[in-house]
Formats: sequence, C-alpha cells, structure tokens
Amino acid sequence: MLVLGRKPGEYVMIGRDIMVKVVKSNDGDLRLAIDAPKSLNIVRGEIYEHKWRLDSGGVLTPSEYPVGK
Repeated sequence: MLVLGRKPGEYVMIGRDIMVKVVKSNDGDLRLAIDAPKSLNIVRGEIYEHKWRLDSGGVLTPSEYPVGK
C-alpha cells in the first residue's frame, strides 16, 4: 500500500487514466475528486464492504475486509 500526503489542489495519477485530486481538506474531513473511465466501478468503502458482506452471506471482522483484493 502506498501512503501519500497531498494538499488541496494536488493530485495523484493511477496509470494514465485515473486521477485522484484533493479538492478540500479541513478538520479531518477530506473531499476527493476522481476522474476515471466510466467503465470503472468506483464506490465508497462502506458500500463495497456491505455488498461484499451480502454476496458472501457472512459478517466480516475488520481483518477480513476485502481491501486490496
């Protein structure tokens, strides 16, 4: 896992097609803008975990979250 520090207005590129830009940051609240191909499914982590939990039929513990898989 790569961990980066970015300030508002700065961005990172993932490959040539995906840009993640910090739009706003204050008091622990972070706003990101993601520019990616429409064919790429982008969802918030809690939505992904909820769907994965429903699809797997079980309850996940934090160590079982499908992060990076």
